[in-house]
Amino acid sequence: MSFKQIFPFLSWLPLIKTTWKDDLIAGLTGTVIVIPMAVAFAMIAGLPPVYGFYTAMISPIIAALFGSSYHLISGPTTTSSIVVFAVISKYVNPETELEAFISLAILLSFMTGVIKLFMGLVKMGKLVNFVSHSVVIGFTAGAGILIAFKQLKHVFGIQVPLGSSFNEIINYIIIHIHETNYYVLAVALATLLSAIIINKIKYISKLYLLFAMVLGSLLAILFGGNLHGIETVGIVPSNLPPFKMPDFNFEDMRLLTAGAITLALLGLVEAVSISRAMALHSHQKLDNNQEFIGQGLSNIISSFFSSYTSSGSFARSGVNYQTGAKTPFSAIISAVGLMLVVLFFAKYASFLPKPAMGGIILIVGYNLIDFHHIKQIIKSSNREFIVFSITLLGTLFLDLEIALFLGILISLFFYLEKTSKPNIAVFGRNKEGKFVNIIRDEMAKECPQIKIIRIDGSIYFGAVEVVSNYFSDLFEKGKENELIILAHGINFIDLAGAEWLTQEVLRWKQRGGGIYFVGLKIISQEILEKGGFVKTIGIENFYKDKKTIISMIYKKLDKNSCANCTVKLFEECNEK
Repeated sequence: MSFKQIFPFLSWLPLIKTTWKDDLIAGLTGTVIVIPMAVAFAMIAGLPPVYGFYTAMISPIIAALFGSSYHLISGPTTTSSIVVFAVISKYVNPETELEAFISLAILLSFMTGVIKLFMGLVKMGKLVNFVSHSVVIGFTAGAGILIAFKQLKHVFGIQVPLGSSFNEIINYIIIHIHETNYYVLAVALATLLSAIIINKIKYISKLYLLFAMVLGSLLAILFGGNLHGIETVGIVPSNLPPFKMPDFNFEDMRLLTAGAITLALLGLVEAVSISRAMALHSHQKLDNNQEFIGQGLSNIISSFFSSYTSSGSFARSGVNYQTGAKTPFSAIISAVGLMLVVLFFAKYASFLPKPAMGGIILIVGYNLIDFHHIKQIIKSSNREFIVFSITLLGTLFLDLEIALFLGILISLFFYLEKTSKPNIAVFGRNKEGKFVNIIRDEMAKECPQIKIIRIDGSIYFGAVEVVSNYFSDLFEKGKENELIILAHGINFIDLAGAEWLTQEVLRWKQRGGGIYFVGLKIISQEILEKGGFVKTIGIENFYKDKKTIISMIYKKLDKNSCANCTVKLFEECNEK
């Protein structure tokens, strides 16, 4: 392993001499944008706003130094925040046991980081490919809806019981809608509408959340604030993240294990997806394993500085790229800028009204619903729609960990079910003398003594039953004794496939016929050769082209049948 692989920041550090101006502008823009987001995400996670700031200060720096992407910005995110709340609130109530809740949130960050780091060190970067796009879309859409509904108590000013589920929140608000505090509702709706309007103004659209939050706060002050039941977020400490060891309690770690795995998997999918999206525009070569390591170290180190679980932020990463960032130095500038804001302006954050934050979070939740891709899923595939729907509904009505793993299991089931049925096409020769799939050309003819098929797929343990049944049908019909397999489409053969294939070849040989392979890929031959199956089958059963194998098999055919044959499919058939 090279020095630059251990310390990846050494590869971009020399570039700062020429890119620092671009990175500075992008970094300062990121500082302004993260302020309302950090407060909103901390509220979603059930934590005081300052913990959103702490996470947005430490984790971006570590992820920038040890990650792979030049444009990915890490920190608190909507998805990680809602999972943190869902995981910990099962054991601790954040409103009555806040200190214990904070302690578990920090411990959960450490555990999540360890899992991410381990996955990166053992080169499990490709693991995220097994989480289908439909699972991610369904989970994030469900999380968006869940976030929005959990904020309705701040929007209407109705005291929804703590720990209420999705359907319980809906039911409670419908029954108690007459208790709505109209001052609170006015602040929330004003913040929401101003954010929508400002987002359409070209030159300030990137700061729409910040401006909307300020306007909502001014309106709350105008209404008289607490005099009319408009709660604020409370005092925000004006200090940098304190160093504190996570509370390594074995029983707590046991309870949080499933949640940590969920957060690690989700966070890595999120970070890698965002990195790829940015790389499509920047043409940067990414290293998924290094990104895993960066995200892991980010969560581990930040947990020692009172931070909760972080991941890649799509909104902040997108703005970072659009504002001209060239290296990860922009993420470091953004984090340092936030430190200065907290040191000198934290007292103003205490005046932020919860209804205004509720309006902001409604927008955050709405933005998580990817309507464009949902429409694509609905149009393109029934299976993908089932995966999406189950993940979405699971997110709303089940534990988030169960919803995610249920979506992954179902998507893997559909994948395995599809790959377990390789396509088997029967080939004949058409008028032009070309071998074609007989389904596509009704005029194509088959030889009465030779069956030619093509297998598209893999012959592995999951597909053996389907392929075996097809071969057994051919064998029992007994029309043709010789079987040629056009094997270009066989991706790989595993041990179960090799054993079955060998027995099938021997069965056809015992009847006086044979099975022959044309164009078998090297990767498919590997296990046949290493396992000694080629010797059993016979090297004479493997050929590179159809012409050679047909010429060889023709010598074995029943010449009486050939004499009475009217098909005359091969060149050898017309020779005197």
